[in-house]
Amino acid sequence: MALPANQPRALSFDAVAAQYAATRPDYPPALFDAMEELTGRPLADADVLDCGAGTGIATRLLRERGARVVAMEPGAGMAAELRRAEPEVLLVRGEGNHLPFAAGSFDVVAYAQAWHWTDPVHSVPEALRVLRPGGVLALWWNQADIRVPWVAAEEDRLAPFTRGFPTTVAESFAPFPVRVATREITWSRRITIEEHIRNLATHSHFVVMDPAERTHLLGANGTALARLFPDGELDEPYRCGLTVVRPAAAQG
Repeated sequence: MALPANQPRALSFDAVAAQYAATRPDYPPALFDAMEELTGRPLADADVLDCGAGTGIATRLLRERGARVVAMEPGAGMAAELRRAEPEVLLVRGEGNHLPFAAGSFDVVAYAQAWHWTDPVHSVPEALRVLRPGGVLALWWNQADIRVPWVAAEEDRLAPFTRGFPTTVAESFAPFPVRVATREITWSRRITIEEHIRNLATHSHFVVMDPAERTHLLGANGTALARLFPDGELDEPYRCGLTVVRPAAAQG
């Protein structure tokens, strides 16, 4: 099983799998409404491959919409959490650059918070290969909404210590005969400062950080937030970006 060049970060989540499952946000119902609108079909009764399924957050939500989901996850720790949470789901160990499935197996290939771990030179053709006629590739991410002042200030505090991924989703598909549609959904969840800090700690740049440095940095961030939110709670705002990709042959 080949893995991306950034394998240490791609698999770093195994060390925090239980915390990831407990603290990472879900995805809003409006995301799945937008998927159905852009794809022109309901998720109910669709065969969906959830690539990089992690602890099964998207797997669970897709199943709640009536989809038949196969979950694929390369990390042992994350896969174990998914198995615990969704014992009835078919779980396959693998990754998106080399999908271990026959051509024409799925109506939807989905990447929730995971496309950036793949090499599009390989992952795009692989996704298109396993799609049925009329099928789509769907990618989405929850990203902190830095238009909110406290989030922008937090980003400024943490930026020197974090290394994100470039937002070049459209460039992934430029070489391929596909049609791309996008949608953005804004939403938020009410959580405690402690839960917010624990969520941040599951992001790969913090997971691979020196533990003492991570504790100091996130502790200082928590102190700054406590001054802003003395009741200990905050609204954690997100911009959930959705990209739906259709093979050119599916264009009408």
